[in-house]
Amino acid sequence: MPRTQGFSDPEYSAEYSAEYSVSLPSDPDRGVGRTHEISVRNSGSCLCLPRFMRLTFVPESLENLYQTYFKRQRHETLLVLVVFAALFDCYVVVMCAVVFSSDKLAPLLVAGIGLVLDIILFVLCKKGLLPDRVSRKVIPYLLWLLITAQIFSYLGLNFSRAHAASDTVGWQAFFIFSFFITLPLSLSPIVIISVISCVVHTLVLGVTVAQQQQDELHGMQLLREILANVFLYLCAIVVGVMSYYMADRKHRKAFLEARQSLEVKMNLEEQSQQQENLMLSILPKHVADEMLKDMKKDESQKDQQQFNTMYMYRHENVSILFADIVGFTQLSSACSAQELVKLLNELFARFDKLAAKYHQLRIKILGDCYYCICGLPDYREDHAVCSILMGLAMVEAISYVREKTKTGVDMRVGVHTGTVLGGVLGQKRWQYDVWSTDVTVANKMEAGGIPGRVHISQSTMDCLKGEFDVEPGDGGSRCDYLDEKGIETYLIIASKPEVKKTAAQNGLNGSALPNGAPASSKPSSPALIETKEPNGSSPASGSTSDEPEEQEAQADNPSFPNPRRRLRLQDLADRVVDASEDEHELNQLLNEALLERESAQVVKKRNTFLLTMRFMDPEMETRYSVEKEKQSGAAFSCSCVVLLCTALVEILIDPWLMTNYVTFVVGEILLLILTICSLAAIFPRAFPKKLVAFSTWIDRTRWARNTWAMLAVFILVMANVVDMLSCLQFYMGPYNGTAAVVPEGGCLENPKYYNYVAVLSLIATIMLVQVSHMVKLTLMLLVTGAVAAINLYAWCPVFDEYDHKRFQEHDFPMVALEKMQALSTPGLNGTDRLPLVPSKYSMTAMMVVMMLSFYYFSRHVEKLARTLFLWKIEVHDQKERVYEMRRWNEALVTNMLPEHVARHFLGSKKRDEELYSQSYDEIGVMFASLPNFADFYTEESINNGGIECLRFLNEIISDFDSLLDNPKFRVITKIKTIGSTYMAASGVTPDVNTNGFTSSSKEKSDKERWQHLADLADFALAMKDTLTNINNQSFNNFMLRIGMNKGGVLAGVIGARKPHYDIWGNTVNVASRMESTGVMGNIQVVEETQVILREYGFRFVRRGPIFVKGKGELLTFFLKGRDRPVAFPNGSSVTLPHQVVDNS
Repeated sequence: MPRTQGFSDPEYSAEYSAEYSVSLPSDPDRGVGRTHEISVRNSGSCLCLPRFMRLTFVPESLENLYQTYFKRQRHETLLVLVVFAALFDCYVVVMCAVVFSSDKLAPLLVAGIGLVLDIILFVLCKKGLLPDRVSRKVIPYLLWLLITAQIFSYLGLNFSRAHAASDTVGWQAFFIFSFFITLPLSLSPIVIISVISCVVHTLVLGVTVAQQQQDELHGMQLLREILANVFLYLCAIVVGVMSYYMADRKHRKAFLEARQSLEVKMNLEEQSQQQENLMLSILPKHVADEMLKDMKKDESQKDQQQFNTMYMYRHENVSILFADIVGFTQLSSACSAQELVKLLNELFARFDKLAAKYHQLRIKILGDCYYCICGLPDYREDHAVCSILMGLAMVEAISYVREKTKTGVDMRVGVHTGTVLGGVLGQKRWQYDVWSTDVTVANKMEAGGIPGRVHISQSTMDCLKGEFDVEPGDGGSRCDYLDEKGIETYLIIASKPEVKKTAAQNGLNGSALPNGAPASSKPSSPALIETKEPNGSSPASGSTSDEPEEQEAQADNPSFPNPRRRLRLQDLADRVVDASEDEHELNQLLNEALLERESAQVVKKRNTFLLTMRFMDPEMETRYSVEKEKQSGAAFSCSCVVLLCTALVEILIDPWLMTNYVTFVVGEILLLILTICSLAAIFPRAFPKKLVAFSTWIDRTRWARNTWAMLAVFILVMANVVDMLSCLQFYMGPYNGTAAVVPEGGCLENPKYYNYVAVLSLIATIMLVQVSHMVKLTLMLLVTGAVAAINLYAWCPVFDEYDHKRFQEHDFPMVALEKMQALSTPGLNGTDRLPLVPSKYSMTAMMVVMMLSFYYFSRHVEKLARTLFLWKIEVHDQKERVYEMRRWNEALVTNMLPEHVARHFLGSKKRDEELYSQSYDEIGVMFASLPNFADFYTEESINNGGIECLRFLNEIISDFDSLLDNPKFRVITKIKTIGSTYMAASGVTPDVNTNGFTSSSKEKSDKERWQHLADLADFALAMKDTLTNINNQSFNNFMLRIGMNKGGVLAGVIGARKPHYDIWGNTVNVASRMESTGVMGNIQVVEETQVILREYGFRFVRRGPIFVKGKGELLTFFLKGRDRPVAFPNGSSVTLPHQVVDNS
C-alpha cells in the first residue's frame, strides 16, 4: 500500500481531495480508480446472477470487513421489518375484531401473540440487549419464521373452509420483497428463504383449494391463478434482488470511499507527520509554530508590516557547548571524501542521540564543529550539569574513533553559561542559530580548550554547585580573547564513578555512561570506520540492549548508497511483510473509523427537519440535491419488470381482455423511453451526446428527477386503472351473471389480483432513487388512492358479488352480528351478513397498511442516504484540514532544505536511514560576509539586548533572499548563513542543468556549462547593489566581502536525527578563503574562475598573489562589474542594475 508521495503528486492535490471518485466495474465510463480492489465472485450460490451483481472485494479480509459493515448497517433496517410484521398483526387483529365470532378467536389470539413478540423483539434489538452474535446470526432467521408462521396462521385460521388461490398472496409478495430490503444477510440466504416461502405457500394454497373444490374443481382456472401467484412472487424476488444489489452497491461505494478516504487521510497525515518531524528536527517547536501562524496570515496583514518577520527570542541562563574535532585534517587524509562525510554523519548522529539524552538542543554543525545548548527552549535547573555530561560523553565517543582509525583524532569541548538570542534570519533556507556575546565566549572556550578535556568558564562553574571536581583551566594562555576579557576558566576532573553518580542524581540514565561513555556509543563504533562494503553501507551491530534507544541506534547507521545497489531477499521479504501489516492495519483502522462515525452520528445534534428530513442548512441541502446517483436507470428498469409481470398476471387472470395487451405495449414503450433517458448518463459512450446531456441534467435537477419518477409511477397506475375499469364492460349486475358474457375465470371472478398488481406498483415506487420520501409518499398515495377509489366505488358490486359467490359456493355458515350489518351490502340473495370483512374493505386496508409500511421504510432509506452524505462531507473536510496542514508543513520544510533533498527524506520509508549525497563536478560557491556588522552589534538596552541589531541583519539577509525569487537566479541555492556570512552555490540541482535549460545534446559548450557560474557572479553583484540601497535608506555603511570559486563538491546531509544540508570539498574551502582574505567592497576570485567569467563579459582587476592557508600562494582577481547583459540560451536577456548596457 503506497504511503508517501512526492509533493506534486496529483493524487494528493486539493482538487483530488475535493472531488473524490470511486470506480466500480459497472461504471464503464470511469477509467480511473481503484478497480483492482473489486472483483467478480466466480464461486458460490450466486453464479446465476449477472457479473455486475456478483461484486466482491479483494483481498478476502476486506470483503469480510465489508460484510460486517454491511450487516451492521442493515441491523437497523431489521427493525423496519419488525415494524412491518407488527403492522400486519395489527391488520389481522382489526380484520378479526370487526367481524368477531368464536371462529375468529384463534386467528385473533395468534395475531395478538405475534404482535407482542414483535414488540419484544423490537425492544431487544433497539436497546442492544441481545449478544451481537445472536442479533446478527439468529434474529433474521427467527423473524423470517415468525412472519411466515403469521401468514400461514392467518391463511389457515381466517379463511377456513373458504380458501381461494388469491388468499394472502399480496401479503406474501409484500414480505418477500421486504426480506430483500431489510434482512442483514447475504443475498444467497435471502433468495433461498424467499423461494422456500413462495414454494410452500403456493403448494399449501394449491392443495388446500383443490381439496375444498373436489367436486367443482376448475383445473385450468386454478392453474392460471397459481401461475399468476408465481409471477407475483417472481416479480417480488427479481425486484428484490435488484434492490439488494442497489443497496449493496451503494454501501460498497460508501465503504470503498471510506477506505480510500481513510487511506488518503493516513497518507496525508503520515506525510504531514514526516514533514513536521523533519521540521522540528531543524527548528524548535516554538519557532516552527510561530512561522506556521505567520504563513497563514492574509497577504493584507503581511503588507501592513514595516519590516520582514524575524523569529528571534531571548533565552537567559542557558549553557552553550562548542565541540571541535582535533586532528580532523589527519583524519580526512586517511579516507576519501565520501567516507569522510559518512564518518562525520555517523559521529554527529551519535552526538544527536547524546544531545537528546542530555536535553541539549543542537544548534548547528559547521564543518567538524558541533555546538548545542541546554536550557532552551524550556528552562532546566541542571543545564550546566547536563552540558558537562554531554561534553564528557562526546570525548568518550571520539576515543573509539581514535582507537579504530589509529589516528590522533580527539575532541575539544568548551562550555559557557549565559544569555543567547535564538531564532532564524532571512526568508529562505531557515536554520536555527543563536547570537550573543556569550556565544562568542563559548566558542573561544572551545578554541582555548585542551583536547580530551571539557573546558568551562566561571559562570558555568558557578552553576555546577560542586557537582564536579575541577582544576584551573588557564584558558587565557591559549586564547587571546579569553585573556583580554579576563575570563577565569576550569577543566573538569571527572572520575567515572562520580560521573555515574552525578548522572543518576540528575535523573539521567546511569547506564548511559559505562566506563564513562554512553552505551549507545559502543554498538555502532565499528560502523564508524568499516565504510568499504561494496554496497556502501555499514554492517549492523550484533549487540543488543534493553533500552529502546539502543534498538533505534542500530537503525541509525546512515550511508550513501551505491546507485546500482540491489535489493536483498531479506529486504524484499520485509517489504512484503510490511505491505501485509499495512493492509491489516488499514482494515483495522477502517473498522474503528466506521464504528466511530456510526456511534457519533447517533449522538449528533439533529441537523434536519423532523417532518421533511431536509437539511436545516440550505447550502447543505443544495449540495445534497445535486449529488449524482448512478442507479436511477436500474430503478426505471424495475418499473419495466413490474409492468411486464403486471401484464402477465392480468393476462393469466383474463386472457380475453384485449385492454391488458394494449396497456402493456404502450406502457412498456413509455417506460423504456424513461429508462433509456436515465441510462444515458451512466453509459455515455453508448448514447448520443445530446441524450447524455439531457440525462445528466435530469440527474442533477431535483424537480426534473421528481417529474421523471412521477411519470414512471403514473404509467403503472394508469395501466392498472385502465385494466380495472375495462373489466366493468362485462359486468351486467348481480342477478344477470357474467358467465354468458365472458368465459369462466375472467377478471370479475378474481378482482383481488388487480389489487396485488397495485402492490407491485408500490414496490416500483420504493425502488426510485434520488427521490425524497415526501415525493414517494405522494406517489404511493396516488397508487393507493386510485385503487381504493375503484375498490369502493366502481368495483363495489364486483367485490360484493365475488364475496357472495365465494361463501355461497362453500356453504359457509352465516353469523348474525350487529357489526357486520354496517359493513355488508344488502341484496345478496337476502343475506345481510358475511363471515369476513368484505374484500373491498380488506383489500383497501391492505393497500393502506402496505403504503404506511413502505413510507416508514422510505424515511429510513432517506435518513441513511443523508447520513452517508454527511459522512462523505465530513471525510472530505477532514482531508482538507490534513491537506492544508501538510501544505504549510511542506512550505516550511522546503524552506529549510532544497526541494530535491526534502523529497529524498519524505519520499519513502528508509530502513537504514539512508541520507542524501550527490557529487557535482562543476558548481560555483560564494561566501559573502559583513565584516563591519560585528562593530554594529551591541547588547545594550537601547538595542533591546541586541535584538534590534539582529533585526537589521534580518532585513539585509531577507533582501538577499528575495533576489533568489528572480527567475534569472533559479539555479542558485542558498546553503546557509553563518552569523553575518551568506553562503550560496550554483549548479546544485537534481538534474545539474545549466541555468535550468536542458541541452538537447549530451556535450555542452563551455558557455552553456558555466552559465550558472555567471549567474552566481551576477547574484553577487546584485547583493552589492541591494546593500547599497539599504545603506542609503538607513544611513549605514555596511560593506560586503565576497569570495567565489568553482569546481567539484560533495553535497549531502549529515545528522540522522537533525538533517543538515551542506557542501564539502576543496572548492568550498578555497571560496571561504577568498572571502576571509578578501577586501571589503570587493569580490575576490582565483585565476581559473576569472578566466571563465571573463568570457561572459565580466570586468576584473588583478590583485596579485596572496597567501592562503593550506594552499600557498594563489593569484587572485577582484570582480568589478559586467560590460553587457547576459544572453540566455533561448535568446532572451535580462539587464541587472550593475550591468553597463552598450546602446551603440
